[in-house]
Amino acid sequence: MEKGKSTLGAAEGSVNDDIMPRTGYTTLAVIIGIFSIAGVILNVTVIVVTFRHRQLRQPLNYALVNLAVADLGCAAFGGLPTTVTNAMGYFSLGRVGCVLEGFAVAFFGIAGLCSVAVIAVDRYIVVCRPMGTVMFQTRHAVLGVVLSWVWSFVWNTPPLFGWGSFELEGVRTSCAPDWYSRDAGNVSYIVCYFLLCFALPFSVIVVSYTRLLLTLRQVVKLQMSESWSTAKAETQVARMVVVMVMAFLLTWLPYAAFALSVILDPHLHIDPLIATVPMYLAKSSTVFNPIIYIFMNRQFRDCAVPILLCGRNPWASESEESEDETIVSSVGKTNKIFPS
Repeated sequence: MEKGKSTLGAAEGSVNDDIMPRTGYTTLAVIIGIFSIAGVILNVTVIVVTFRHRQLRQPLNYALVNLAVADLGCAAFGGLPTTVTNAMGYFSLGRVGCVLEGFAVAFFGIAGLCSVAVIAVDRYIVVCRPMGTVMFQTRHAVLGVVLSWVWSFVWNTPPLFGWGSFELEGVRTSCAPDWYSRDAGNVSYIVCYFLLCFALPFSVIVVSYTRLLLTLRQVVKLQMSESWSTAKAETQVARMVVVMVMAFLLTWLPYAAFALSVILDPHLHIDPLIATVPMYLAKSSTVFNPIIYIFMNRQFRDCAVPILLCGRNPWASESEESEDETIVSSVGKTNKIFPS
C-alpha cells in the first residue's frame, strides 16, 4: 500500500492493474469467497444448534455463541463484499461503502477478538477459581458478552466522527482503519486502537491460558493417585490451549505487527501484495474460530455435525471423551469445571 490516503475516485471503474494482474484479483476473490461462505455456514450452524438444543444454552457457552455471531457479521459484511470487489478488480462501493465496510469489519472483528479474550477469562475463572467460592453464573457470562460489543463499538465509532478514518487497504479492494496517515489526530487514534483493541486482548488471552495450564500442572502433582487420568487431562487441555493460542497468533498477530510497523515508522513502505496477506489471515479467523472453540467441544460437535452432514456423525462414539469432559472428571474434586 502506498503511504498516505488512498484515492477511491482513481480506483473506481477500472481494474488496479498497476498493483496486480486481473488473474490475481480473481484468485483472491476465490480464496476470500471460500473462507467467507464457509464462515457463514459454520457460524450460522453454531447459532442454530445452540437455539435448538437446550443443553447447550449454558453460561459458559454464551461467549462461544457470541464469537459465532461476531464471526458471522465479519464474514457477511466484510468477506462477501470483499469477494465481489476482488472479482471486479477494484473497490466499487464508493466512499460511503468504504466507510461502512471498514466499520463493519472492524466492529465485528474486534468484538470477536474480545470474545476470544472473554472465553479465556471464563475458563481461567472456572478452572483456577481466583475468586474462591464465587461461581460463574449467567450474569457473568452476559456481562462478558455485553462488554465485548460495547468495547468494540466505543473504539470503532470515532472514525465516523473525525477521529481517525477508514481507507482502502492492501490491493485496494477492501477498507480498514487508516494506518498510514501522519495526521496527529489519526496517529493518536491508531495508537489507542492498537493498544486497547489488539495488545490488551492478546495479553488477557496469554495470561489467562498460562495460569490455566499452571493450575492443571498443580492438579497433577496433588493427585498422584490419579496421575494417569490427570496427566491425560492436562495433555488434552494443553493441546487445545496450544491450538487456540496458535490460531490467534496466526490470524491476528501478523495484522497487528503490520499495523504497529506502519505506526512506528512513518516512512515504511509495504508492498500492497504483502500488506494484503495479514489482512486476509485476520478475516480467515471466521472459519478457524468455530472449528477450534466449538467443534472441538463434543457437545456442540455431536449436535452440529449431523446438521452439516445430513444426519450422519462419523465422530460419534459413546466411549469418546471430549476435552471438556476430561477436565470435569480430572478436577471434579475441586469443582473446577471446564465448559461443556
